[in-house]
This record gives sequence, C-alpha cells and structure tokens, in this order.
Amino acid sequence: MTDIRTVRIRDLDVANDKPFMLIAGPCQLESREHALEMSQALVEITAKLGIGLVYKTSFDKANRTSVSTARGLGMEKSLPILAEVREKFGCPVLTDVHTAEQCAPVAEVVDVLQIPAFLCRQTDLLLAAGETGKVINVKKGQFLAPWDMKNVAAKIASTGNENILLCERGASFGYNTLVSDMRSLPIMAQTGYPVVMDATHSVQQPGGQGTTSGGQREFVPVLARAALAVGVAAVFMETHENPDCAPSDGPNMVKLKDLPALLETMVAIDRIAKANPIF
Repeated sequence: MTDIRTVRIRDLDVANDKPFMLIAGPCQLESREHALEMSQALVEITAKLGIGLVYKTSFDKANRTSVSTARGLGMEKSLPILAEVREKFGCPVLTDVHTAEQCAPVAEVVDVLQIPAFLCRQTDLLLAAGETGKVINVKKGQFLAPWDMKNVAAKIASTGNENILLCERGASFGYNTLVSDMRSLPIMAQTGYPVVMDATHSVQQPGGQGTTSGGQREFVPVLARAALAVGVAAVFMETHENPDCAPSDGPNMVKLKDLPALLETMVAIDRIAKANPIF
C-alpha cells in the first residue's frame, strides 16, 4: 500500500484521498483588471460549492506555436498583479516558470511554481524550483511515460522539498493530437504524491490551427469527470469569460458561465470516488 502524501497550499490540504482541489484561471494574464475579475468570480463560484481553489494564470507563454502570437505581460509587470490577487482574495496563486533564474523571484509572490510539460526533465529548472521550498506542480511531458514521473519528482525531492504535485496533461497521439490514458493517474499516484488532472490542455490540438493550437473544449467535462471517477487530488481547468477571444488556448478553455454546473457534477463524482477508492 502506497503512503499517501499530503501537500499543504496555504490553508488547503491536497492529497489523493481528500476532496479534490480546483486549479483554475485564464491561460494568460491579460491585464490587472481581467485578473481581478476572473479571480473574484472563481473565488465566489468555488466558495458556494465548498471547493478549494488555487488561482492560475501565466505571465509568459514561452512555447507558443508561432513567434508572432501573444506571449503575455512578462514577469516584471505580472508579479505585482499576482501578489494583489493573492492578498485581495486570500486564495493561493500558481504560475509557470521557464528558467532557473525565474524561480526565486516568482516564489516570493506565488504559492505554487508550475513546471511546463515541455520542461519537465530540465534538471537545473527542477532543482531551482525545488530549492525555493514552494509547492511544485510538474506537468508530465506529452512524450513521457507516467512511471517516469517518479524520476522527475526525485530531482525536486533531492533539494529537500517534497511539496510536489504530478500533473497529467495528455500524451502525443500522432500529429496535432493528444490522448489521455486514465491508467496514468493511479500509476503516478504510486509515488504517493498528489496527482492533478489537467482537463483543458489534454484536449488541446498542438499546432492544429497552423500558427496556433486548436482544441476540443466539449471534451473537457468528459476528462474531468473520468479523472475524478478514478480518483485524483486536483483538477486543473483553464477558464475564460469569452474563450474565443482569449489571446491563447481559447479552443480548449471552459466558458466561465458553464463552470458552476460542471463543478457541481464533479463534486458529486468525487464524493463517490473517494468513498469507494479503487486503489
């Protein structure tokens, strides 16, 4: 029997046997006003349903399909906004880091550092993130087997930091297509670390629109519900009030107005799954 680890994010206890936590927000940090509006909406929605929330957004989309597409506000402009969201609404905040040098300054502001999937084997980045002592959410590379994530976690843990989340976000399945293998969730859970299901990037179609990525947001509820039925610690879900006008990842983001009903169903599934664990 695997020892189940609990990771604390401010006042939230996150574990594979506890009620699921939601990591949610827009793909890209668009402006201070938009960040405050989105975080307030998400805090209100999750509070009504008793769901723990970590607000997420990215200050730099460093791996866009085309050099001409929007990358974000950048670290210098974004960190004060993330700090304001955290202070004003009291919710933990997550954002990506792309280089080892970014880890320390970002860690001064946010609660969770996220390692992008394409960078999940970059040792220097993992070590720098781990050395901050913050919670680290590592996206499993689209190219990586789930059992290899134990090696990724071991790199971070070698710094003495075991505040680690392992995140499934789909596997490459031919060109411009991802597929989600639900077996990866219990396989990664064998490490003991909390497992996160990224239900929105898993329906992405990488590079599927030529100079941008496509997506199939209609399948987000399918994957979110399936993952909760298996049993996960958290669901990662990007959302936007008008995804079709979002600067990045619009095709796979959930419309904000559709989120409450979806979350209500997810809570019900999670309760059944946690009361009747498979593993």
